[in-house]
Amino acid sequence: MLSSLGNALKKAFDKLTGSIFLDKKTIDAIIKDLQRALIEADVNVKLVAELSEKIRKEASEEKIKGKGIDRKEHLIKLLHDEILSMLGGEKKELELGKKSKIMMLGLYGSGKTTSSGKLALYYSKRGKKVCMLGLDVHRPAAAEQLEQLGKQINLPVFIDKQEKNALKVYKKFEKQLENYDLVIIDTAGRHSLDKELVEEIKQLEQEIKPEHILLVMPADIGQAAKKQASEFQEACKINGVIITRMDSSAKGGGALTACNETKAPVFFIGTGERMHEIETFNPSSFISRILGLGDLESLIEKVKTATDIDEKKQAKLKKKLEEGKFNLRDLQEQLKQMSGIGSLSKIASMIPGLGKAKIPEGMLGTQEDKLKKWQHAINSMTEEEISNPEILEKQTSRLSRIAKGSGTNTSDIRQLVKQYKMLKEFASGSLADIDPSQGLSQKQMQKLAKKFGKKMRI
Repeated sequence: MLSSLGNALKKAFDKLTGSIFLDKKTIDAIIKDLQRALIEADVNVKLVAELSEKIRKEASEEKIKGKGIDRKEHLIKLLHDEILSMLGGEKKELELGKKSKIMMLGLYGSGKTTSSGKLALYYSKRGKKVCMLGLDVHRPAAAEQLEQLGKQINLPVFIDKQEKNALKVYKKFEKQLENYDLVIIDTAGRHSLDKELVEEIKQLEQEIKPEHILLVMPADIGQAAKKQASEFQEACKINGVIITRMDSSAKGGGALTACNETKAPVFFIGTGERMHEIETFNPSSFISRILGLGDLESLIEKVKTATDIDEKKQAKLKKKLEEGKFNLRDLQEQLKQMSGIGSLSKIASMIPGLGKAKIPEGMLGTQEDKLKKWQHAINSMTEEEISNPEILEKQTSRLSRIAKGSGTNTSDIRQLVKQYKMLKEFASGSLADIDPSQGLSQKQMQKLAKKFGKKMRI
């Protein structure tokens, strides 16, 4: 995600902090790197020129306002704050009341219907009683697509596959929609914002009176996002934007900065094809992530959206761990939850420190393959082997059978058993001494690190 911009920013910060003198040559080199990266990320040339001029001006100032700040620190802060301002400044929250309706707008191919499903799942995981309403009566199969998404995320969908008048569809389900805290409304798109589309949206807005109207745009739209956001805002009074395809090689800088210029805040970004891969957009966290400094807030959000956390199941699992009754089926359940969050590379980019760590190329992909192999291996085991994996070490002939049935090899299964035993030993021998309300003391952490640090290998 905008990796070239992240690399350029890191390079600029390193040059600033590492330079003994901030001479003209150093400043010119920093500005040149930034200009190239920002333009490659599709940021408007005018914005790039303005940023360059500000850096040059500040670097030439003899005195810096404020005590205890040298020129290098001042320029680093200036660079960070200017990029933050380009992306929208402080995080903008989409405020919902007890009862809310969100109307989704967008042109063909923007990802509007999929984003409707993602948004519905996002809020359902946060305690809202959510449903979706399909008012795209023009695009063939639009109703079927929304219906399938509803089944996928287990949320109700209201559609009428025969009716070709969007207003009549809304009227048909109006009373039923009152039973929900949040209604996500998928509307029709076009190849362009023509008069017919504007008229239909205005009619729906007047009748439905949605609390929020969100425009969905793909990241690869680039600087054309400014024109599109302005046109939709003028015609339909949009409250904000969802940008999709931020996981691809798209030049997302253009869309992000253009939305800020039109005063249409970006509330969400789509980060993948799966239904849980949507995040609230926080400019500060976004900069932190592209700099390799992690983004724990977004990671926690991702976990909330991706996993079905059943508190009773979690309590039961904790008890089994403490009593040493943890088996391979329990481990498999945890592996499934891990895979639901996303790829290890995405998770790593959100963890402070790991984003900057020099992890060997392909290593995380190898680990993901290993986790998948373990799941297949567990599915090929008997209930006796799942409940008592230690017998695999005593009766090694079982390993060949499991390997053959799961498309793995015996070394994969030996590693699985070893990891299971480690986790079981860790839990039964260490969790009992920990008070959850107090957390781990430094002494306990040192003890655990000494005992398990060298053993833990995924």
